[in-house]
Amino acid sequence: MKIAYISSYPPRECGIATFNNNLVKAISSNFKGKSVEDSGFVVALNDSENLDEYEYPSEVKYIIRQENQKDYIRAASFINTSDADACILEHEFGIYGGESGIYILPLLNRLDKPLISILHTVLREPSFIQRVIIREIASQSAKLVVMSKKAVDFLLNIYRIPAEKIQLIEHGVPDLEAPAVNPVKNIASFRNKRVLFTFGLISRGKGLETVVRALPAIVAKHPDVMYVVLGNTHPGVIKNSGEEYRDHLKRLAAQLGVENHLAFINKFVNEEELFNYLSAIDIYITPYLNEAQITSGTLSYAVGAGAAVISTPYWHAQELLDDNRGRLFNFKDADTLAETAIELLSSPVKLAKLKNNAYQYGLKLRWPKIGGEYIGVLQKAIVNAERGVKIMRQIVDPEILPKFTLAHVRRLTDDTGIVQHAKYGIPNLKEGYCLDDNARALIMALMAYQQNKNKEALELLPIYLSYIHYMQTEDGNFRNFLSFSRQYLDEVGSEDSFGRTIWSLGFMISAAPNNSYREFAQELFQRSVQHFGALKYLRGVINTIIGISYYLRVHSGDDGMLRKLVELTDIVVKSYEENRSEEWHWFENQLTYDNAIFPLALLHSCEVTGNEYVKNIAIESMAFLDRLTLDNGYLSPVGNDGWCHRGGEMPVFDQQAIETMAMVMMHLQAYKVTQKPVYIRKMFMCYMWFLGENTLRVPLYDHETNGCCDGLQPGGINRNQGAESTLAYLISHLSVLKAFELEYQYDNAGAPLETTALVK
Repeated sequence: MKIAYISSYPPRECGIATFNNNLVKAISSNFKGKSVEDSGFVVALNDSENLDEYEYPSEVKYIIRQENQKDYIRAASFINTSDADACILEHEFGIYGGESGIYILPLLNRLDKPLISILHTVLREPSFIQRVIIREIASQSAKLVVMSKKAVDFLLNIYRIPAEKIQLIEHGVPDLEAPAVNPVKNIASFRNKRVLFTFGLISRGKGLETVVRALPAIVAKHPDVMYVVLGNTHPGVIKNSGEEYRDHLKRLAAQLGVENHLAFINKFVNEEELFNYLSAIDIYITPYLNEAQITSGTLSYAVGAGAAVISTPYWHAQELLDDNRGRLFNFKDADTLAETAIELLSSPVKLAKLKNNAYQYGLKLRWPKIGGEYIGVLQKAIVNAERGVKIMRQIVDPEILPKFTLAHVRRLTDDTGIVQHAKYGIPNLKEGYCLDDNARALIMALMAYQQNKNKEALELLPIYLSYIHYMQTEDGNFRNFLSFSRQYLDEVGSEDSFGRTIWSLGFMISAAPNNSYREFAQELFQRSVQHFGALKYLRGVINTIIGISYYLRVHSGDDGMLRKLVELTDIVVKSYEENRSEEWHWFENQLTYDNAIFPLALLHSCEVTGNEYVKNIAIESMAFLDRLTLDNGYLSPVGNDGWCHRGGEMPVFDQQAIETMAMVMMHLQAYKVTQKPVYIRKMFMCYMWFLGENTLRVPLYDHETNGCCDGLQPGGINRNQGAESTLAYLISHLSVLKAFELEYQYDNAGAPLETTALVK
């Protein structure tokens, strides 16, 4: 068995690096006669752009620069083409790039090896993106390994991870015994001293000032006491504040008159040196300031070395020091710390009992034993992968769709219309309303009522329709923007908003819940017809084509409207003919925004007119767009950072939800027109962009608010959840439901489709 490890790694001074180094050696030691390199290799995380920053040992075969996205993708390819049988990920927020380390997700998604992920931090109150990252890691992993019962509880009840995914393996400790002659006892701060000891990277969150404040009382009873702090200041603290915290502790000790009882050893020691220190002390102290410490490697090492431990009651300490393996004192409680230390230093029997209890428990935590537990987990993952047990993502089926709800839409909607924007999931009233979003909202509400008789949607219909009516000018055109105080903010809206409104009115005419709605929509539609011929911009034209197509499904005998459809379609066809080349099958010289509505509009038009030439252009341009955006096996729509010019590279970010909605609707319409199941499969692929099948492997749909985030950005997601994105998600969701309704109606030969045809 050969393992690929993804982690920081020595000589980088990092707790995760040390843990992974120990795990590599522990697993290797279980295979007699095999070297570290024989049993695996390391993909190391650099915290700088300099690939030569660290002199890594030979087992490091690949380096990822933390903030370089492409390195993660290349690393996945490197692992996949290696002879590794499985992969171990060490996960800690802060060692991977992007928002909360989101860059690791595309790597994991591309792995085709069984994955075991070790979570060093499980937060009780994760941010949206942190929760998403942990859930996505879980979906890609055969097992999630955590080191405490509290972490198991959090994964089950906060992150909703299935119990069968979770494995508890405690933090390993060195397989060492105290030396007969300990060189540490000759260090000045240890010689003839009773030593209180703390080690690890130093920062304010460690609470060392609590121990300093306890020293006067302890020293009064035991004048030979020395408090020794071993470790460098945390690199992040050094970068921002220098040695301010260490200097603060020294000043505090001087103020309390115990400066001669405080010693700093400012270095990063290896494991054997650390064990010597732990074997030479009297009491080990972890004075952390709050309970939110799910795993502490330093505490595990102290217990493993058989140290007498006094600690604040953070989560890991509560578990590890149970059954009289240590003593607890309250956060920032210097008085109780002093009393406990004095009691133990005054009672050799009690001190020896604590040390023995810790030592006996630590025997179970030694790295060779812990390494054996990991080998058992890895072997099961490899066997299950060979048997085809689910490790990769589930086959797409209706069960994975979130429950349809209008909760966020109702939050954004008042008696005027739907508000444009939101700050996170809260309506941003300062931005007011726009016609575009209310037109989309009308389409969404109609779809919801048409497909499942949703009563909430029916209640919303008059709000959106009346907003459109309020924004129509006397000559039949439309304004777009309205302030929250209901003041018009423009005289004439964009052609884009005009076209989308015609689309919504046409759809209302074809799918109205009763004659009253249809007649009202038809009146607004007819008043606007005089502007169809004056449209100058293609997106206004193609949106209008869709609206006219819906209108003609009800009024097929309206020859005048049919002529307008043909005239507008000819404009789009002519633009395609002028721009098309052997390598460029598109309507303009560049792909910008809302691209899929071009083929979508022509598919609607040819469905009404039966024009095969128009249909062929729609299919050809759609294939071109698919090649650009779906070739990776998931949707990566054209980013808005420069758009995609003929002959240029396609920008990856920012990705917008309306692009995805248009892709979903385009493929659904292609299925209706051609009856080819391949388009439903592509439709699902596009829809899954919302649920995490995307460039960063992160969902944009928020299960808490039932809204959709506003975009996919290089370092994460835009957490605002405005109307455009949320409506784009809901329309896409309803389109998927429509596909399930259609799938049983016909296949290429007219027979019912099998469900698996959608997901092959």
